[in-house]
Amino acid sequence: MSSELKVDNISEKTTNAGVQLGSSLGFVSKTTTEMNALTGMAAGDTIYNSTDGTLYVYNGTSWNAMSASTFTFSVDYLVIAGGGGGGSAFSGGGGGAGGYRNSYSTESSGGGASSETSLVLHSDGTAYTVTVGAGGTGATSSTSTVSTAGADSVFSTVTSLGCGRGGYGGTSTGQTNRNGGSGGSGGGGGGDTNPGTAGSGNVGSQGFNGGAGDSASSSYRAGGGGGAGAAGATGSASGNGGNGLSSSITGSAVTRGGGGGGGDQGSGDGSGGTGGGGDSDAAGTANTGGGGGGTGTNNGPGHNGGSGVVIIRYATADATITVGAGLTSSSATDGSDTVVTFTAGTGTVSFA
Repeated sequence: MSSELKVDNISEKTTNAGVQLGSSLGFVSKTTTEMNALTGMAAGDTIYNSTDGTLYVYNGTSWNAMSASTFTFSVDYLVIAGGGGGGSAFSGGGGGAGGYRNSYSTESSGGGASSETSLVLHSDGTAYTVTVGAGGTGATSSTSTVSTAGADSVFSTVTSLGCGRGGYGGTSTGQTNRNGGSGGSGGGGGGDTNPGTAGSGNVGSQGFNGGAGDSASSSYRAGGGGGAGAAGATGSASGNGGNGLSSSITGSAVTRGGGGGGGDQGSGDGSGGTGGGGDSDAAGTANTGGGGGGTGTNNGPGHNGGSGVVIIRYATADATITVGAGLTSSSATDGSDTVVTFTAGTGTVSFA
């Protein structure tokens, strides 16, 4: 048996391929671009990919990662869906607030839920979806048209549900249309001799129920839309929208996610909930997910819900964001963190 030990000279190897000594543990470090430019590899050659933070092995045809990227970082989020449109006619129900999900600090999520868990994302160029939900539209008249629900908002694996619409407040359409719609928060029922029922919210997760409409002939007052922080009031109790919740994810405390106020064909129209909910005969506030107010005007229209918002926060030293086409956003710093606020659109973001 030969006792000779042969040690290859690095210059004898093919162009940068293979397992080569030189780093502390022996693997050559290459970026993805450098790896893809290598030539002369043999099956089994192994490198450390410094772009992804993992080992790659050449199988004779292509480079293949041995694991997912090991470069990760933590991201907090506030994701609010679009608010529902308010009901029309005489006593239209208030639109519910958009679903409200929050992972920042110990702040609450909607519907009485506690703070959610931060996301762990990759800083290797992986694309993550962002969608800012539009507000629902208010019903246009006292005929058979009805308001619409707000649209969902999305960040990565987190989806906040669009809210329920406000119920129709008149007699020239079916009972179903008088009922408040369900969603992240529920819409208020329309007021009538056969009043609408309260829409269901995602209680314990994103938002509260709306309020039922009232059948008292002196007013036929509509229910308020549910908010992130409280249920909408019934028509017999003024039909106010449920209040929203406050978050300091941007560095300043801002209340969002209020339900829209229900209408009253007599007097005493409902007020919108704090956090962007529209008063009766007023729209929800943009980028709060506030519900649109129902009408208290004879043959009047309902009002639009406010659009949602997506806000993310992460340590500035951990990653740099790239925002893709189709999204409207702004970026700021708060202490050692970066805060990015998305106010419209849908698209993807990535981090490096």
